[in-house]
Order: sequence, then C-alpha cells, then structure tokens
Amino acid sequence: MGISRTSSTFSPPVMDARRWLDGVTHPDDRPLINVSQAAPVDPPVPQMREAMAHAALNDDNVHLYGPVLGTQSLRTALADNASKHYDTRITADNVAITSGCNQAFAAVLAALCTEGDEVLVPTPWYFNHKMWMDMSGVGAVPIPCEDNMQPTVAAAEARITPRTRAIALVTPNNPTGVEYPADLVLAFFKLAQKHGLALIVDETYRDFHPSPAAPHALFQQPDWGQTFIHLYSFSKSYRLTGHRVGAIIASPDRLQEIEKFLDTVTICPNQIAQHAALWGLNNLDAWLGEQRLEILARATAIREGFDVLAAKGWRLRSAGAYFAYMQHPFALSSAELAPLLVKDAGILCLPGTMFVPDGDPTGATHLRIAFANLDVAGIATLYERLSAVAL
Repeated sequence: MGISRTSSTFSPPVMDARRWLDGVTHPDDRPLINVSQAAPVDPPVPQMREAMAHAALNDDNVHLYGPVLGTQSLRTALADNASKHYDTRITADNVAITSGCNQAFAAVLAALCTEGDEVLVPTPWYFNHKMWMDMSGVGAVPIPCEDNMQPTVAAAEARITPRTRAIALVTPNNPTGVEYPADLVLAFFKLAQKHGLALIVDETYRDFHPSPAAPHALFQQPDWGQTFIHLYSFSKSYRLTGHRVGAIIASPDRLQEIEKFLDTVTICPNQIAQHAALWGLNNLDAWLGEQRLEILARATAIREGFDVLAAKGWRLRSAGAYFAYMQHPFALSSAELAPLLVKDAGILCLPGTMFVPDGDPTGATHLRIAFANLDVAGIATLYERLSAVAL
C-alpha cells in the first residue's frame, strides 16, 4: 500500500503545541502568555463588521458563487493599493484573490511544479510552506541562513539543480521576523531570472515593515511577471484571520494556470471576506498606520528589554513584524523546552525544531516568540518569566 499525500508530512505545529495545554492549569495571578501563533486576537474594527453585516443582509450576491479569481472591485482596489505601495503600475489583471495566503502559496506551487521538482527555501522556514511541498511531492531544498538570519544568493545558487523550479522567500520573515533588505531581494530576483526560475515572495507582514517606503523594487523590473510572484494577506492587516482572504500578484499567464487550481479547490474566495477586505482598503489606511506603529513599538520593546535575558545567556537572533527568534542557553532541545515552559513558566511558544529540517541542530537551540499580541508590559512580563527559568 502506498503512502498518502498527507502522511508524507508532519502534524500542524500550532495544533501540536496547543495539546501541551491539556491538563495544565494557570493561576489567576499568572495567566498563560500565548506567543505561539501569529494571529491577531482582536476582531475587526466595529465599522468593518457593520459593513460585513450590511452586505450579508442586503447584497444577495455575497451568498452566491463569485469569480474564481475574486471580485473585480477587490482586484482593482488591491492593484491600486500595490501600485501606490511599490511605486509602480499594477492592474487588476495581475491580481487573484485567494482563501488566505496559505492557499495562495499552494496555488502558485501547483502552477509551477510537478512531482519531483524542487523549491529553494531559506531555513528556518515557514512550516506550512514545507507541509504543502511535502504533500505535493515537491522537494524543499534548505538554504541555511547566515548569522544575521538572512540567506545568501551564493548559497542558493549552489543548490540549484535541473529540478529547481522556484525560490520562495518570506519577508518580513516568519519565523524570524527579519526584514530582507531591498538589495538582497533584488539579487534573488536576478538569480531566479538568470536560471529561468520563479521567485515567490510571501509578504504577509508587509504592512508592519519598519520602513514606509517600498520594501523592494521587484515590480519595477522589466518583465517582472516572467519571474516574480507576490503573495499577500489581508488577515493580519485587517484582523480577518477567520475569514481567509489573501492574494497573488503575478502575470496574467501565470494566473490563468493558478485559476485552474482555485476553481477546483474553492471555486471562489469567500464573498463577505472580500467585501471586508475591499472596505478595509477603502477606509482603514489611517487605522492601519496606527497598528503598524504599535507593532513597531512592540518590536522595539523586544529588542530594548532583552538585556535581562542576555544576562542569563540568551541571544536575540532577530526581531521584527510579529516575531522574535531567540537562542536559549539550556542543554536540552527546544522540542523539550517548549512544553516545559507551558508548565513551569506559563508560556506557550514554538520550538525552533518546527522550522528546520530533521537533523538540523540549529532548531534545538531556538524558540520562536510571536509577540504581536503582547503590549509593552506583557513583553516585560514574558522576559521576567523566561529569565526565571532554571534547568
């Protein structure tokens, strides 16, 4: 009997981590600090929820099948938004709306790869990307990051084979939070172009980048659509995680192939979610700017308060957007440490072993902290608890 597609990969890491909470109680004076998942815990703003409710009650079309690649109004609005953000010209024909950014990645891979193909991915990697590659029969070829948590073009080029079809980057990065510099992203574009590969850049956390300027110049490159595929998510920006709405910006030719996948899997993206995303693009620029500044303030608190952990042998490898990637000082693996922290410190976080290939020793020494849902006082409490851990 052959192996199934799903059994070719590991269990969902966040769900596995939540099982560590079973049977564990946390006293009222020391509630659980959950830094395991990069998802807003607050609902959308009331005005957006009112707009969604109004659509559900008054627009019959939101309850019907819609276009496979998304409503024309949302595609146009996102094209205009991206054109402004990246100082370029993008049209609705370049845009597809998806049921979340994970589906965007899955659809792109389906359009690019077949069984036995390979995609280059910096490590530590985003585990859902790795899971989809496993289930697609596509080899995930790791590009180890340097001490600054950034991959190098030279390391990537050394791993290109006749089976390589794409390079996949995430910036700002999940799990490390690091923002790849514009010149590094452009160098990867040129590498992909040189070898006839696609460059997939997942920019789920784009709206929380420390610079308000365009994070890269890929859309300004001649014939960018022959190489570059951009992924985006409305979930983090507008607190729409439960409504699953993401996007792809690519050439119309690529979207033609992607449409086949999307039609087969979901037929169309959620209509009310698209209505919400459109409302957000049209109404929430100032609010999103405030949210960005708050997230940046929390990232600053992560960096500036780290001395209390550094004194105990911890090392902050990187921090930005929603994440901090920390090297712990203990002899045991992070796979053992993370469950212990639930019981001993009231902290739920993910071990580095969930973000690297089996056997990669760097995973055992690191933890990912998804800090975006902690305010500055909460970050101080997190550090206080971690500094008290003694093993």
